[in-house]
Amino acid sequence: GQVRIPSRGTTPDPPPEPERLFEDMGSRRLVVEQEVPFDCEVSVVVARGVDGAVADHGVMENVHVGGILDTTVTPAHVPPEVAGEAKRLAARLAEHLDVVGVLCVEMFVVGTDLVVNEMAPRPHNSGHCTIEAAPASQFEQQLRAVCGLPLGDGACRPAAMVQLLGGLWAGGEPAWERALADPGVHLHLYGKRGARPGRKMGHITCVDSTLELALKRAVEARDRLR
Repeated sequence: GQVRIPSRGTTPDPPPEPERLFEDMGSRRLVVEQEVPFDCEVSVVVARGVDGAVADHGVMENVHVGGILDTTVTPAHVPPEVAGEAKRLAARLAEHLDVVGVLCVEMFVVGTDLVVNEMAPRPHNSGHCTIEAAPASQFEQQLRAVCGLPLGDGACRPAAMVQLLGGLWAGGEPAWERALADPGVHLHLYGKRGARPGRKMGHITCVDSTLELALKRAVEARDRLR
């Protein structure tokens, strides 16, 4: 599990003592990380082939709600120099780790700096919009890479992905026809059994001329299911 320890004086109650937390968590080895006051979170999904060639899908911007990914848009709302550095950093990490396949690198944007906060050596949910937005999706790139084939074109059109969580099933199966009333809505269901609040059950993707339009259509489609 995870426990957030606020700075002294920032909450009415005093923060828990580290020694007490250590005991409460079974005296196991713990990882202590400094909290980063970031501007936004971005991710880069990069593919690397057996020949060392790399191709990315650009820079995605992620928004979490309650610690769960809620929306992803591409391209991210970051300056070009930050986007360029994020792509270079992801490519360097893939090369350093000798990845063959897809690597997702999540980063916090802090001013003009980048702080890597997670790496996933696989297709990632923040890259799901590549299915519709890119000529070669993250899944196709994974197959091309591990099969020794040339990597495809991963460049994305403006797109938005919104997550569908189990709470939408509280009143029974959602009325999918309401979301699909917009012909530009792409619905993906994961086939999981037992919907529950907070569980990722699927997602909706929209591609448009701008990411703002794509996000508006995707959010409105999800709202029609509520």
